Amino acid sequence: MQLQFIGVDPNSDIDESPTAWVDLENADIVIQSYTADDATRAQCVQNNAPGHAQLVPDHESVIRVPARLVPILREACDAAERAKL
Repeated sequence: MQLQFIGVDPNSDIDESPTAWVDLENADIVIQSYTADDATRAQCVQNNAPGHAQLVPDHESVIRVPARLVPILREACDAAERAKL
């Protein structure tokens, strides 16, 4: 796996760092961010995607991405599209 660093939340402290990377082998976007709290997880389960079980599987996580990271995620999406070429 080869990750391309895209960016980190510019307003985060040194010990809090929502970050985005792109996996150059498969163009997946990899995100480090805040673990969602129990209330957010419960809402995700209650408002699940149609046709899917009402649960968050053990191998998945609900994360909260700060709005400040949106420009970095746009850049990550662009990098992911370029990696697919």
